[in-house]
Amino acid sequence: MYNFEMTRPSTIADAAKALKEEDAQALGGGQTLIPTLKQRLAIPSTLVSLTGIGEMNGVCMSDANEVCVGGATSHAVVAREASAYPGLAGLASHIGDPAVRNRGTVGGSLANNDPSACYPAAALASGASIITNTREIAADDYFQGMFTTALEDGEIITEVRFPVPEKSHYEKFVQPASRFALVGVMVAKYADGVRVAVTGASEEGVFRWTEAEAALSANFSADALPDLSISGDDMISDLHGSGEYRAHLVKVMTGRAVASAA
Repeated sequence: MYNFEMTRPSTIADAAKALKEEDAQALGGGQTLIPTLKQRLAIPSTLVSLTGIGEMNGVCMSDANEVCVGGATSHAVVAREASAYPGLAGLASHIGDPAVRNRGTVGGSLANNDPSACYPAAALASGASIITNTREIAADDYFQGMFTTALEDGEIITEVRFPVPEKSHYEKFVQPASRFALVGVMVAKYADGVRVAVTGASEEGVFRWTEAEAALSANFSADALPDLSISGDDMISDLHGSGEYRAHLVKVMTGRAVASAA
């Protein structure tokens, strides 16, 4: 590591002010940022910890039947307290290991937008709203490619609002060393249709499988999927699996998610 300053604001306003300083970097649970600092891939002079901001912690229900999760809320808390949305709680309960789940935060995961992270699939499949200190961003507009989001410099994810579906499930094919998703699929059935979001597979990051959405909106059953196919051309290909293999897993994981949800 190297020398840096650390500040722990207690309000969103103070955090936003601190992040305006030169070379300041927001710090959630640190599960991605700390390894990055160790490798000198980022060298901020000041870390602004967000975990001490009370208004960014916790899970609640809105009048619009949304599970509202504070940006600094840990995965473990979501797993325990988001019972109104079982698919989301189940997803959170299988992120990483206990140490990661007790330190990692929802806001940190979405801000980083790792191509194999689980929460991007949850947000996109849910049609979630990402609330920042300055605006509200629809999930369909938020994710803009691998490690790329609509966030501007110094913008803080203060809350994420997940509309509760009628049925849902997240199915993950785990990369055993990292516990990230080699391929993960979130399926959420709403009154106006089904949303299917895929993580871990594409070179562009999380994406919606629209063909599966159309088929499942007409028939919410794994029987709706056999005639569908997805190309491996734009999928990640590495030592863990080829693009064709990941494309195959997308279909398999979608079928398993639907079967579990139904």
